[in-house]
Amino acid sequence: MLRTAYENQLGRQLFRAAGSLTAFAGICAYDADQQMAATARFAEALGLARAAADLQFEGYMHALLANQAMHLGELDQVLDHTETVLDTLGAQLNPALTCDLHSLAAKAHARMGTSRACHHHLEAAETDAERAWDGPRLPETSYMTPGLVQLQTAEALRRLGDTSAARAYADEAVRTAPETHLRGQVHRWAGYALVLTAQGEIEEAADAATTMLDRAVGMESGRLHDRLTSVVSALRPYSAESVVASTLERAEVQLAEPGA
Repeated sequence: MLRTAYENQLGRQLFRAAGSLTAFAGICAYDADQQMAATARFAEALGLARAAADLQFEGYMHALLANQAMHLGELDQVLDHTETVLDTLGAQLNPALTCDLHSLAAKAHARMGTSRACHHHLEAAETDAERAWDGPRLPETSYMTPGLVQLQTAEALRRLGDTSAARAYADEAVRTAPETHLRGQVHRWAGYALVLTAQGEIEEAADAATTMLDRAVGMESGRLHDRLTSVVSALRPYSAESVVASTLERAEVQLAEPGA
């Protein structure tokens, strides 16, 4: 269909639809640890977004590419995809999308240890999370549910060593966790467990990890496997404590047998 001639509006809609499906294929490849395939699909989807002249979808594709770069540890690429897009398209983008882009940039700066830039993006993300929008919708940003920006903020602040502030944001992220999908709940309880461990609240961290494991039952996902592994690694130094030992034992089973 894309090779056929159409009037301009219909042609753009076709490119947009094809781009959305291609992006979804990239997300699936990314989650299955097929990163070369994911990169190829994301690049194709970005080209389709530009052909569709859809700035919202183009910005979303940069968010996906930034997220993948974060996973691969390519922090400069994260900032290229986030800060460049925010500088050039920010005012024209859905605030849910700019909120996500700012959060990704903040997490990259936190990993790099550039505290001032991290806080700048965190403040911008909070502002955008509350900003009204009467422009074009972007269905793909339905993942921006209440509490997600608080989770991202908690993650960044934990990286910077500000565990007290991170705890306040993590508390809010888990308070609103029931308002998101089950996969999102796994991420929130994992983030909470990591913050509690960093604060030395080990028994509470083990309880949070157990809640994370409850919600992860039956899910096969490379990214969730990474998330569970990060919590296990954080708790392992405290394995002499019985509550931690039982949590780690259960986690090892779920990590070894997807769907257990």
